[in-house]
This record gives sequence, C-alpha cells and structure tokens, in this order.
Amino acid sequence: MPDLIFDVVLLICGIGVLYFGAEWLVRGAARLAGSLGVSPIVVGLTIVSFGTSAPELVVATVAAVRGNPGLAIGNVMGSNLANIGLILGLTAMVRPLDVHARVVGREMPLMLLATAVLYPLMWDNHLSSGDGVILLFGLVAYLLFVFYTVEDEAPEILGEYAEFIKASDQTTNRVALSDVGWVLVGSACLVLGGYCIVEGAVSAATALGVSQVVIGLTVVAVGTSLPELATSLVAAMRQEADIAVGNVIGSNIFNVAAIMGTASVVEPIAIPDGVLSRELPAVLAMSLLLWPILHSGSRIRRWEGAILMFAYVGLGVWLI
Repeated sequence: MPDLIFDVVLLICGIGVLYFGAEWLVRGAARLAGSLGVSPIVVGLTIVSFGTSAPELVVATVAAVRGNPGLAIGNVMGSNLANIGLILGLTAMVRPLDVHARVVGREMPLMLLATAVLYPLMWDNHLSSGDGVILLFGLVAYLLFVFYTVEDEAPEILGEYAEFIKASDQTTNRVALSDVGWVLVGSACLVLGGYCIVEGAVSAATALGVSQVVIGLTVVAVGTSLPELATSLVAAMRQEADIAVGNVIGSNIFNVAAIMGTASVVEPIAIPDGVLSRELPAVLAMSLLLWPILHSGSRIRRWEGAILMFAYVGLGVWLI
C-alpha cells in the first residue's frame, strides 16, 4: 500500500509539472513566433495546439522508449476522446459555442482522416519507424495547409485570434531572452513530468492489476489534456468559440500525426490487443459524433455538450 500511495503521488506530481511545463512552453514559443512576424491565427492553430499537446508527446515517447506501448497508445487514444467528449462537452455546457470559422470546416475532415489512417498503419499490430515517417509527413502537409489557407479566413475570425493571443500575453514585437527561457524551462518540465507520469502510471497499473492501456485512457489522458481544457475554457469565456473548437481539433490532429509519428520513429510500438477493435473505433465514433453537431447551425449548444459528455463517460465505461 505505501508503494501504491507513492506511485499515485508521483503520478499527480508529474501531471502538475507537465501542466505548467506546457503553459510555459506555449507562452515562450507563441511570443517568439509573434516577434518573428507569424500571424496570430497561425500561432493559435499551430503553436498553441502543438504546445497543449506537448504533454502527450513526452509521455508517449517516454513510454515507448521504456517499453510501455500500452501506456503510449492509451494516452493518445484517451486524450483524443477527452478533447472532444470532456473538454468540448464541458466547455459547451459552461457557454454555448457559436462556431463560424471556415477553418473548422476544413480541419474537421482532416481530423477524421488522421484517425482513420491509423487503421491500415496498425493493421499488422505494430507501428514501425516507416509508419511513423508517414504520419510525420502527414503532419508537415497539415502545417503547410494551415500556413497557406488561414489568411483566407474571415476578418472577424482573424481578429478573434489576434485578441486571444494578445489577451493571453502571448504577443510581443521583439525577441526577448526571457521567452527563450520560458521555452527551455517549459521543455525541461515536460521531460521531468513525463518521466514521473510514466513511472507512477506503470507502477500503479501493476499494483492495481489493470492494464497500462486503461491507465493511459483514464488518469494519464485526462491529466495530459489539462492544457487543452484550460485553453478552451478561457476562449469560451471570452466568447471566442472558434478558438476553443479549433484548439481541440488541432490538438487531436497533432496527437495522431506528431505524437504517434514521433514515438514510433524513436521506438517502434507494438499495438496491444483490443486497440483496433475497441480504443480506435471509440475515438473514430466520438469524432463522427462531433461532425453533425458542428454542422447543425454552426453551434454547440448546452444539450449537445451534455451529449458529448455522456458519450465520453459511456465510451469510457465500455472501454474499461
């Protein structure tokens, strides 16, 4: 029992360190990008989305290197479920989300495509380095797509992102050494928190007699999704629904392309039993549920947010 308590404390501390590490990384990287002339909407759709997905990247990579593929896969699958069901559901219940950005309509199919592509890549029950390279090429194509299409967005949406970045203290006109410091300190905290989470989660799963996939789907996934939750709630309270939804969709794309791609390039990942028949279909089902909600008047109402929450809880119970 004392060992289990220590593992749980280590896991919680790791999640806390990861959260602040992601916040500092996003702050420093966004301000650096702004000082180099990168537009606010590009910063919001790429750097902020990638930064809030950084905890998943570190945890999945560390887990893969240490021979814990179940934790790596469970973390990514669980995070994508939490982003849609828990984060968008809770955010819409707090404040209905009026979504107008055309970029959401363009990126929603990309999120579905990124999820579906995992099926043929995982069909042989492992993600090889070659599979990882394919996913990373997909990430590069997505980033190029964002850079070359976002400036066609409506002026009010461009203004929404500019206000969000400015209000978040993520804009500056010059390169500052402190911003470089935030990036370095944030990155260090991510690595430290990632090691703590993997160590605590693996030991706790062993002590409780549950699989690493289950731990990754639940506690670890929710913990690493906290930056996305904070960003979406803040955006919703400022009536910047496009940012709240865009952050979730962008983070899910990054989770699949960047995290699964990077982790499998670093260390090929054996796919645990049941992922292709349970976890991946659950993520695809949650993504498909979001599609009609986003296209029903371009608004996520409170009752639709409740549906997303109930679907998240129901799928979670079924998976566990």
